[in-house]
Amino acid sequence: MASEIRGKLFTTLAPKSGTGANGQWVIQEFVIETMDQYPKKVCLEAWNDKAQMVKSLAPGTEVLVSFNPESREYNGRWYTSLKVWKIDMATAATQPAANPNFGSTMPTEPPPMADGDLPF
Repeated sequence: MASEIRGKLFTTLAPKSGTGANGQWVIQEFVIETMDQYPKKVCLEAWNDKAQMVKSLAPGTEVLVSFNPESREYNGRWYTSLKVWKIDMATAATQPAANPNFGSTMPTEPPPMADGDLPF
């Protein structure tokens, strides 16, 4: 199950690193703030090459993040992580265009017709 979230980079947390069976690994957790009417802060985690990308972003940068949610149990408690698999810089081209006529009232009179034009 893949999901996407758009927001502005709020902060990055201290990176975590270690060595596993497959070699070195790095996790970079970061928080983005959504741009909804009631903004929410969401913490995500980027691994290895994605962690390097997060480190290069400045706070306030608008991003579109694709992630997979995953939960696991430990000592009777459940923990959920949002593992990032793609980070894109959000641009005006990827955002829905604002409709300047949205919410405007309809004209009360039809537009003028040229002589001989039929209204249908």
